[in-house]
Amino acid sequence: MPPSPASLPPAAPFSAVDTGRPPSGGGPGGFPLLLVHGWGGDRADWDAMLPALAAGHRVLAPDLPGHGRTPARPGRQAPRLVADDLADWLGELAPGPVVAVGHSMGGQVATALSVEHPDVVRASVTVATGFGGRASAAELTADQAALRRDAAGWAERFLRRADGPTTPPWIGDRHRRLFAAMDAEVLAEYREAMYLAPGAIGTRQGAEALLRRRRHPALAVHTSAEAAAWERSLPAPPPSAVELWPECGHYPHEERPDALSALIEGWCLRVAAID
Repeated sequence: MPPSPASLPPAAPFSAVDTGRPPSGGGPGGFPLLLVHGWGGDRADWDAMLPALAAGHRVLAPDLPGHGRTPARPGRQAPRLVADDLADWLGELAPGPVVAVGHSMGGQVATALSVEHPDVVRASVTVATGFGGRASAAELTADQAALRRDAAGWAERFLRRADGPTTPPWIGDRHRRLFAAMDAEVLAEYREAMYLAPGAIGTRQGAEALLRRRRHPALAVHTSAEAAAWERSLPAPPPSAVELWPECGHYPHEERPDALSALIEGWCLRVAAID
């Protein structure tokens, strides 16, 4: 059995779960895993996957600034800046190069970490990550204004769109509670950084510029056929791959935790095989 997750000390820059060294010591493909939740989520998004993953990996699952138990950091709540801070944090923990797994906004963070801090990452996995959005600048600006006017209403509309054909109701209910507990200014600052600020990587142009710089293998799990086809069109180091899970909504890691855990395990073995 894997060890019970333990919280890192309060003085750590990220409040996080750290499962510690796996009982097996980690076999082939047993890279440490960094699990990065998405916008408005928290580290508990990954709870259903921890027992399976911790059996063969050291797993680190932080709360991002302004989420969960990690205090907000105004001025640093942007995917690239969070990636910088995670790189420093990983340097202190010294787990070795990680496989960085990120959901939604967390996928932007994981990719920025892989591209801009290649020494701390071995490979990456992105899950339902909104790279390459096709909305115009005017649409994004109007949407941001709507978020600032009515964060609760905006979150409700977002969660209705997040449901897939088989999404169980408890997932939306859980994320409604998380959004309701968050500071609306934190949500707005992250979203501004993702889509509107200079260097934003949520737009198609910004995403392509970042993804074309990848040097580590990348696995992408998309729930949109259009997004999957777009990412397949971009260059990526072998054995990079794109998976399409159209039956899922926006939270595949909560809808299908066993399937995603198995996919990550298989991916780690593929990455290990090229070393």
